[in-house]
Amino acid sequence: MRRPREKAPPKAEMRPPREKTPPDKTARLKPPLGDLLRAFQDHLLIERRLAAATVESYGLDIRGFLLGAQAAGRADPPAWGAGDVLARMGRLQEEGREGKTLRRHLAALRSFARFLVREGAIAADFTADLAQPAAWKNLPKFLTNEEVDRLLGAPDGKKPEAVRDGAMLELLYACGMRVSELVGLKLAQLNLESGYCVITGKGDKTRLVPLGDHARARIEVYLEEARPSLLRGRVSAFLFVTRRGGGMTRQAFWSRVSGWARAAGIRKRVSPHMLRHSFATHLLQGGADLRAVQAMLGHADISTTEIYTHVDRWQLRDSVDRHHPRGGVNKAK
Repeated sequence: MRRPREKAPPKAEMRPPREKTPPDKTARLKPPLGDLLRAFQDHLLIERRLAAATVESYGLDIRGFLLGAQAAGRADPPAWGAGDVLARMGRLQEEGREGKTLRRHLAALRSFARFLVREGAIAADFTADLAQPAAWKNLPKFLTNEEVDRLLGAPDGKKPEAVRDGAMLELLYACGMRVSELVGLKLAQLNLESGYCVITGKGDKTRLVPLGDHARARIEVYLEEARPSLLRGRVSAFLFVTRRGGGMTRQAFWSRVSGWARAAGIRKRVSPHMLRHSFATHLLQGGADLRAVQAMLGHADISTTEIYTHVDRWQLRDSVDRHHPRGGVNKAK
């Protein structure tokens, strides 16, 4: 059971951001390259049946490559070679992109090159001889218990958006789900009476995750008070809705999480995925079984979950100073 939340510092009322129509992803591309990008995304979505979020990420990666080629006067696909890919990867490294991002970009370019070969746009795969960027081990960023309490306590207003956001944050931390899983959650996937949630993850795999008392209480308030006010008589299968009657988008929720973090006085950059990291880290720090955490996170490989077994450096240093005979500077005197 979590300790009672501390009162968040005084803050100005946060106005819910208006949801805007996303801009045309090919607006700055000339028609031949824009057509190639759209055809590639259709191929990923329809023929390869990849998740919509993956298709969007790959599309943004390829759009960046195409814009670079267009700006360099190399808009003719048959002229592309390994040098064009290396130039793109070099620019990403200069921007400070991490290993995981670089590997995703290269994976997108490999898929794009194979697609172009299949369509007859190029004769040979220009990524065939490129090696995968080295795997950089980056520890996941997470919030402390005190920061989690402040963030979850920030949406304490009576406005429907604040009630909804509070329930979303609480559920995200309670279940450790991905943000795409959260915004795509349907009413039918939630069982408040039994206290569990059925989550559909990557590869359409489902997993059962228990709900905590805090999450159940806030979701009940949202369902009774805020959701009807947002829908205004309309019907939606989505659990979390906007004033337009549709489901919340990942981008809109990301923006709202950042806003609530600022309102809570949290200085670090907070993302929805950080609550997933915090969920796993806090469970393992509390002694939870690694396999159980793996199941709740929906990881196919336990090595992915093992990264959360790290110990905060400050906590480790403090533990040594307190308990090792020669650890603290005062003990050495």
